Amino acid sequence: MAGQTQSPQKTQYDVVIVGGAIMGASAAWFLSDNADFDGTVLVIDRDLTYEACSTTHTNSCMRQQFSTELNVRISQFAADFVTNMPRYMGNDDRVPNLSIRNFGYMYLADTEAFAGVLKESQAVQVAAGAATKLMTADEIKAAYPFYNVDDIVLGSINTVGEGFWDATAVFDWWRKSARERGVEYVENEVVAIKRNAAGTRVESVTLKSGEVITCGHIINASGPRAVATSRMAGIEVPVEPRKRYSWIFSAEQPLDVDLPLTIDPSGVHVRENGGGTYQCGGHSDVDPAVDYDDYTMDFSIWENHVWPILATRIPQFEAIKVQSEWAGHYAMNTFDHNAIMGPHTEVENFIFLNGFSGHGLQQAPAMGRGTAEWITYGGYRELDLKAFNFERIPNNRPIVEKAII
Repeated sequence: MAGQTQSPQKTQYDVVIVGGAIMGASAAWFLSDNADFDGTVLVIDRDLTYEACSTTHTNSCMRQQFSTELNVRISQFAADFVTNMPRYMGNDDRVPNLSIRNFGYMYLADTEAFAGVLKESQAVQVAAGAATKLMTADEIKAAYPFYNVDDIVLGSINTVGEGFWDATAVFDWWRKSARERGVEYVENEVVAIKRNAAGTRVESVTLKSGEVITCGHIINASGPRAVATSRMAGIEVPVEPRKRYSWIFSAEQPLDVDLPLTIDPSGVHVRENGGGTYQCGGHSDVDPAVDYDDYTMDFSIWENHVWPILATRIPQFEAIKVQSEWAGHYAMNTFDHNAIMGPHTEVENFIFLNGFSGHGLQQAPAMGRGTAEWITYGGYRELDLKAFNFERIPNNRPIVEKAII
């Protein structure tokens, strides 16, 4: 299907979603699932194979270890959705029963200041119902003997609703179910967005194939390309693609227990992958915006940065063999590294679903539901997500989230 340009069936839709990866798919499905929404939905994506999108280059993990209560609760809904997906999807007996491989995230602090941040964040998480525990270096060593904790002051871990999940299954079923309910997907590209004479609403989008599609709402779910979409409407959004590298490797001496998704103080992270293999991620110290189509690997990062850190933190990883490697993109919100949602302050029907800065996959259920609520009701119902609305950016009210990877 990739490379084929498809024409929509109609020339007018109540909602046009630009971008069909995890965020666009979530918004489309939750709209189709909302009994109070009876409109038409068109999802437009440049490549319906999603071969190069952030969704397919992910770690596919979720965590509740954030420093703000709202981010914790967003992940708690994701955990509930994943582990109860058949119920959420109408008790459809075709929908698989999924689980979370709860090896948890292990945050390691090597300074008293960082330890203090972990303590403050753990208090927020526990108050929100998370099972996060603090561990001294000796406790970490006793539970996970493979770590080198000589420089560690404190650790933080939660093994309930935190770990690996099958994001591909959720993504696939959102798209399948939404299509069955009438949501239309086309492989095409938005090349122009027209506002009304007053500039207060988007009237239509023009596709690469030439069609002009009028719309009631437009959702920008373009991932790292968010600003390319918004600029067609004369709108700036502080989102840019940042390159992130991943490696799958095998160990000559595999660990005898599941490896939590370990956040080394250096920023390098590594997790259990199964079968004696592990997945690791990192990026260069210099972290510029990159071209949208730049997925070139920098092989020196592994040799000179990542592998030495792994071998120091987990000595059994001195003898490892890389099996696969790739580069993907974070849709980085350079304002405050948190989601950008809700309507534009002047163009009232231009809805943001952008800037997730690396934790979008786990936030997709709550954010898609919230976006569907906003379009249907003009406000949020289940979780109050107003803090993430676009208006905080021109008003210079950043969200301070300390647990950004």
